[in-house]
Amino acid sequence: MKAVFLETHGGPEVLKYGDLPDPKPKANEILVKIHAVALNHLDLWIRKGMPHLKQYKIFGEHVSGGYCEFISVPKQNILPFPQKLSFAEAACIPLVFLTAWQMLVVRAKIKPGQVVVIHGAGSGVGSAGIQIAKLFGATVITTAGSDEKLQKAKELGADYGINYQKENFLERVTKIAGKYGVDIVFEHVGKAMWEASLQCLKWGGVLVTCGATSGFDVKLDLRHVFFRQIQILGSTMGSRANQFDILKHIESGKLKPILDKTFPLEAATEAHRYLEEFHQFGKVVLVV
Repeated sequence: MKAVFLETHGGPEVLKYGDLPDPKPKANEILVKIHAVALNHLDLWIRKGMPHLKQYKIFGEHVSGGYCEFISVPKQNILPFPQKLSFAEAACIPLVFLTAWQMLVVRAKIKPGQVVVIHGAGSGVGSAGIQIAKLFGATVITTAGSDEKLQKAKELGADYGINYQKENFLERVTKIAGKYGVDIVFEHVGKAMWEASLQCLKWGGVLVTCGATSGFDVKLDLRHVFFRQIQILGSTMGSRANQFDILKHIESGKLKPILDKTFPLEAATEAHRYLEEFHQFGKVVLVV
């Protein structure tokens, strides 16, 4: 089968396109024909050599997979294919919507009327987070590095947008939310926004984080945490049961996958470069 694989770690140029043996399913597995696979920043970290368990996010004739034509998966991992979507659109759903749902619904326990900051509107998880927060009746303040991305975020339902390239995030969010601050910060940026994100929270507020695209070595002034009784919650992925809840909202049209651009499988190198340069709004997908 055709596949994209690594023989060494490094930049996008280390991705190789070629032939690998077809997988052979075990007794409890099925063979999946892959049609589309969504890229994630996790893929970039794995390519660079960061140890991490594999996280799959593709849609073929069944769910699961990778950068290849076929893969064997356990039968229990199968989910129903969402109706009225292409394979590329459906590939945008599993990782980012499950991650955002786990962050906002399960971990932060979002409630109607709360004020929520969603960082990185143009990212897959950010665009999913905006939709989920609005689904639960929250007021959404989102951030992005361009006015174009902020306009797209408002079309998804965001109430306010902050261009962090032009505006001081903390000053602007304080003007919007008032001196008491916001209820929840949806954080996956890391170092660049960490301190300001903690400072904009109200007493008893929640910061929930699933990543650190701008760096992991954040500063933490513990006085902000214990004096204001702030909660800092880690989060990643979610349960299979939550995926069914998400698919119901996808089917009803209340949530929608955001497909930015597709690349053929053999152009995985170009797709990685595109993702690393933060051009996208939504998901970047390889079509097999």
